[in-house]
Amino acid sequence: MHFWDVACHKSRSSCSLSSRKKYCRSGLAMAPGSSVFKEVLESHLMSSDYEMGKAKSEAKSNSTSTKSSIGLSGKSGISSNNGVYELLGCPVCKNLMYPPIHQCPNGHTLCSHCKVEVHNICPSCHHDLGNIRCLALEKVAESLELPCRYQSLGCHDIFPYYTKLKHEQNCGFRPYNCPYAGSECSVMGDIPTLVAHLKDDHKVDMHDGCTFNHRYVKANPHEVENATWMLTVFNSFGRHFCLHFEAFQLGSAPVYMAFLRFMGDDNEAKKFSYSLEVGANGRKLIWQGIPRSIRDSHRKVRDSQDGLIIQRNLALYFSGGERQELKLRITGRIWREE
Repeated sequence: MHFWDVACHKSRSSCSLSSRKKYCRSGLAMAPGSSVFKEVLESHLMSSDYEMGKAKSEAKSNSTSTKSSIGLSGKSGISSNNGVYELLGCPVCKNLMYPPIHQCPNGHTLCSHCKVEVHNICPSCHHDLGNIRCLALEKVAESLELPCRYQSLGCHDIFPYYTKLKHEQNCGFRPYNCPYAGSECSVMGDIPTLVAHLKDDHKVDMHDGCTFNHRYVKANPHEVENATWMLTVFNSFGRHFCLHFEAFQLGSAPVYMAFLRFMGDDNEAKKFSYSLEVGANGRKLIWQGIPRSIRDSHRKVRDSQDGLIIQRNLALYFSGGERQELKLRITGRIWREE
């Protein structure tokens, strides 16, 4: 039905949380007999002397080794012995809780998102949750410093509990989603991992060079209800670029679109530019732009119309003949901006 012909030329220590005794005296919005309040208080009393001694010992080591040791103990770098990290985990979704942290009259806690999901009923004791805030646990969280969740991928910074989440949403070491648009692929990883995945699992064509000559043929150009697409990866200037070409409905009008995505972050993508050209019979369309990072989903780029768009009637005109078969040749070039 269709084929492609591509030619390429070319820590600080966690003792700080124990030394803060304010939360033990406050008991704000916590049931005095609650299991959470007792566990936090007992954890503090039992570990205070130990943690103070541990702090003096660890203070002799350099900051680099301290940060490394933090990332190696417990879940996301906090030792599970003191139980504080476990207290901050939502029992429903298992994610870390951030304010507002809610609790039931019996002291069971959960995050604000799950409070809605469980219809305001405590999943542990089935009491009505009401609107009780666990202010003491929120105060405990303020004293914590945690490594980035992407520490194993190269991010070795340490963050206060309440800024960690914001950092991780934009961390430069966070994994990329698979750029393959033909399926809901759930694979994530760094760029070398994704390049190997595209080649081995999706059988994507890989080419070296910064220029290309792309030919698209379709016997029945009127079938665009289910988007027809193809992906090709180019290795140019030591970086990888994804060339997409597909047919879809833009409103009620069937169109064809080609665009380039950069396998890396947006700040790196802006160092490159590309052009696409299609035409025949004395007519020509030219598009020039900056490749979009694969941080932006395929659908987001497509729906923003950030690429070369060819109306079907014009595409058929470029194809020549009786306009019964689509024959488009798209040429392009990638270059580095100085």
